[in-house]
Amino acid sequence: MLRFSVRSIFSTSLFGLVAVALAVPATSFAKPEKLWLEDQAATPAVELNLPSFAPIIDKLGQAVVNISIEGKEDVGGGMGLPRGLNRMPSRPGGPNPQQFPFDFLFQVPPGQQGKRPFHSLGSGFVIHPDGYIVTNFHVVERGDKIQVTFKDDKKSYDAKVIGSDRKSDLALLKVDAGHPLAAVVVGNSDTLRPGDWVIAIGNPFRLGHTATVGIVSALSRRVGEGPYADFIQTDASINPGNSGGPLFNVRGEVIGVNTAIFSPGQMGGSSGFNIGIGFAIPVNLVKEIVSSLHASGKVTRGWLGVLIQPVTDDAAQALKLPASDGALVADVMDDSPARKAGIERGDVIVNYDGKKVAENDQLPLMVAKTEIGKSVDLEVVRKGKTQKLRVTIQELKEDSDADESPSDTDENKLGLNVQDLTPEIARSLGLDESKGVVVANVAPGSVAEDKGVVRGDVILEINSEPVESSADFRRLTKNLTANKPLLLLISRNNSTLYVALKPE
Repeated sequence: MLRFSVRSIFSTSLFGLVAVALAVPATSFAKPEKLWLEDQAATPAVELNLPSFAPIIDKLGQAVVNISIEGKEDVGGGMGLPRGLNRMPSRPGGPNPQQFPFDFLFQVPPGQQGKRPFHSLGSGFVIHPDGYIVTNFHVVERGDKIQVTFKDDKKSYDAKVIGSDRKSDLALLKVDAGHPLAAVVVGNSDTLRPGDWVIAIGNPFRLGHTATVGIVSALSRRVGEGPYADFIQTDASINPGNSGGPLFNVRGEVIGVNTAIFSPGQMGGSSGFNIGIGFAIPVNLVKEIVSSLHASGKVTRGWLGVLIQPVTDDAAQALKLPASDGALVADVMDDSPARKAGIERGDVIVNYDGKKVAENDQLPLMVAKTEIGKSVDLEVVRKGKTQKLRVTIQELKEDSDADESPSDTDENKLGLNVQDLTPEIARSLGLDESKGVVVANVAPGSVAEDKGVVRGDVILEINSEPVESSADFRRLTKNLTANKPLLLLISRNNSTLYVALKPE
């Protein structure tokens, strides 16, 4: 990649000007009697009939707030989002947040662990004149003191958290301004189409009330943000500090909450300006979550109790499916609604409550939105035959496994997520036997990735002990000691190899 500094360009241009000047006769530099600037100002060179966003941005900005957060955080390390995907709070004096995944903290020398103060920023918007404000959970999650400021009001207002939800990354705040506040108009995100104009307003880099314009690039993007991610993708420029801010349509209606950016590269060195893609939570999901937060301070979700994964073409062939649609059940939780309804490992859920399950990641949202205690009909394909089952949905507890992919569960210090190796999965992977557990996901930046473990590897032994199920894997990796290596026997392409991993 070529980079040019302003200084180098100026120097080159100056040299060019000198060269040109030497080639021009001196008589060309005679002082003109008049520069005609007065006449030129009245006549535009080119006139284009393009619409201006200025009037709508000026009005919308009244309901957008800057959020300042102070608190303390643990000093240590951890794994965050997939590489390149970043949430957007910015911490002055700290690392550029786009150089590291969200929640990545520096590894500190021994003896210096503990708490350290931090100051971050974000955005939000007023949804009710009484002072209710929507923002991201990750903006305020560690905040001891939260303050908001408005566009035309220099006063800072203390805000309290009415409710927050980690899974959807949303939070509801309340301020007492002493007077009604300008509030946004909520739109309908289901009517969005790729190519529609959108406007983002927020507080990037502490600059405050910055507006950018772009289009909807894509819909229903799922980028590793958990089982309930269903993002609007936009090319409207958003940066650290835009988190929690509104995404508007050209009618001035909020249709999303700006939440994350995918920024594999940067422009401008340490300046931190990004050439990336923005993601926003659809406002129709926001309305459901915020209503629950306002009513009870929390969100109630339905729970089915299965671990699911995509149906690949090979898996579809092995499972005798007509197409690679649906959600493949990798595991069924004990004492779960799924277990009680007779769902089995290897089933493919193709229809839920009268709605087709085309992709596996559609199912968690369907289940989450289901009323607690409701009985719904399921269609599953088992050994090539369609069966109808009826399941009664229960409430998802915070300590329960969500209905999600194996890559979102069973996290451990090795950075490995595994699942039982069924005969069907073994055939889809081209394996002769179904012994061991298959690696469903390898966390980016983990020791497992560093040592070359890849998705699809089959773990046969850990420290010479056989691994016949995911329960065996969890048992043998339950009490890990830092820097004490584990020796894994792995099967790959019908050959075996040993891999030594040191837990972080």
